[in-house]
Amino acid sequence: MSQPRRVHTEHDSVQYAIKQNEHGGAARLRDLYSNKGTGFTMDERKKFGLKGLLPPTVHTLEEQFKRIKHQIDLKETNFAKHIELANVRQRNERLFYYYIMSDLMKNIPLVYTPTVGEACQKFSMMFRRPEGLTLSIEDKGSVEECIENWPRPSDAPRVAVITDGSRILGLGDLGWNGLGIAIGKLSLYVAGAGVHPQSTMPIVVDVGTDNEELRNHPLYLGLRRPRPSTEELVEFVDEIMMKLNARYPNLIIQFEDWSSEHAFLFLERYKNKYPMFNDDIQGTGSVILAGLVNAARMVSKKTGKDLTDHRILMAGAGSASIGVAKQLMSFFTLNGLSEEEARLRIWTTDSKGLVTMNRGDKIAPYKEYFARTDNGDVQVKDFMDVIDYVKPTVILGFCTVHGYFNEGVLRKMAEINEHPIIFPLSNPTSKSECTFEEALTHTDGRCVFAAGSPFPDVTFQGRTRVADQGNNFYIFPALGLAGALVQAKHINDNVITEAAIALADSLNKEESDADRLYPRLERVREISNYIAFRCIKILIRDGLCRDNGLTASMNDDELYKWIAARMWLPDYSH
Repeated sequence: MSQPRRVHTEHDSVQYAIKQNEHGGAARLRDLYSNKGTGFTMDERKKFGLKGLLPPTVHTLEEQFKRIKHQIDLKETNFAKHIELANVRQRNERLFYYYIMSDLMKNIPLVYTPTVGEACQKFSMMFRRPEGLTLSIEDKGSVEECIENWPRPSDAPRVAVITDGSRILGLGDLGWNGLGIAIGKLSLYVAGAGVHPQSTMPIVVDVGTDNEELRNHPLYLGLRRPRPSTEELVEFVDEIMMKLNARYPNLIIQFEDWSSEHAFLFLERYKNKYPMFNDDIQGTGSVILAGLVNAARMVSKKTGKDLTDHRILMAGAGSASIGVAKQLMSFFTLNGLSEEEARLRIWTTDSKGLVTMNRGDKIAPYKEYFARTDNGDVQVKDFMDVIDYVKPTVILGFCTVHGYFNEGVLRKMAEINEHPIIFPLSNPTSKSECTFEEALTHTDGRCVFAAGSPFPDVTFQGRTRVADQGNNFYIFPALGLAGALVQAKHINDNVITEAAIALADSLNKEESDADRLYPRLERVREISNYIAFRCIKILIRDGLCRDNGLTASMNDDELYKWIAARMWLPDYSH
């Protein structure tokens, strides 16, 4: 890997406060950001009291990278590599990111999905040194003291990921172990959008766990108590948000992997009060909206079908599904339909069939918005029958049931649509509603496909077809970067929608010619730069910037370059 260019940013003054004197060498070696290990020059070793504490050879970051790569390559499993990389991160943050960014597509799965799932399950067992901020419900009433112990000055943290560990990936309630998801997510902010690592803040809200096996595990480090009532949880999270905002008023807070009920509750409660968003609801919705926009453009180009003629059927009605459905309404409203007309273009299903208001069972409040009232006496349970009833042009899978989009479903979609849009979005791959090859085979290659999990390319009828993946990694780092750079007052719905349209517009000619719905993920930093640019333009327009008019005074070219110059890269020049 070539030496990365040096970008000077206002973050350069952010140092991980060691409170060292000129000779605090041992402390400097223990500090994950200041530590360079063998990268300290001889002059630095003398200045910082490091003589005798390091081998005599001075290595560049590139030379250290080669050693780390050799050590990691010796590990036989991705989980073992994840642990080794965590060790690197905990002792030399810049070297960690240099390694990750040397080959993003190869290394991101080691620090995030799918490997982070196993890492969260075993997070207490693999604990070595504290990372992140733990806010325990037993600290209720003294959250401010906990936050003040975070070793950053009040102007330093800029992006936080906060979870209560109640719904980690497809693994369920992992309690305090959910901290691993916050740490992993913030690694993507740094690698994908250049958010300075010292300005990130992983937070776990530990209110206990209903996972009895975890509570009884001898090595579990979280609270060994059942989860509290919603009322008690809300009271505690209210205190957390108030104290976080008081200490760090410009902190962009991303909610991650909360239970469906609480994910919607807190989004509605805080979105107009603090600079926050929910990635499971809004990030997922935004990235799927981008894919649908390009899928519909493609179908329209091939068939002449009007964009507003699409009918969307959601398989699954959890928080992610409903969040995506609400975001997909923008697809219709941006094309001239009213909000009510847009809502009626979307149908949802759950384990009991089509979600209707008169189905006879109690419907969760967050499902009610899309529950049908125009079905008369019709109640449809079987998914094939729902397709017959709705006649969708688009099906989206959120039910986490492998094979749910079976041969019959796919052939039915191909029967009623010249180019059916098939999005099996459940993670991981083992829970995807269908594979790419199955979708091609059972639609005679006519489907427009994107998944939530990665699938290999497929050679079908003599042509190599690319399996697009609707990965939130396209969206959330850019959202956080945009909000942090302008000190956003809120992240409103207009910004979320603009992020989606910007992503849809990010395809280059090569990607468009290959009928891709998403750009290559290898370009994520370039894409993040562009999405952040588009989002900041909306934040300026909507009066949500608190940067004293700085970005509003720039023309488009200046703003785009200004953002690029503030995207951090690892080096040892400071």
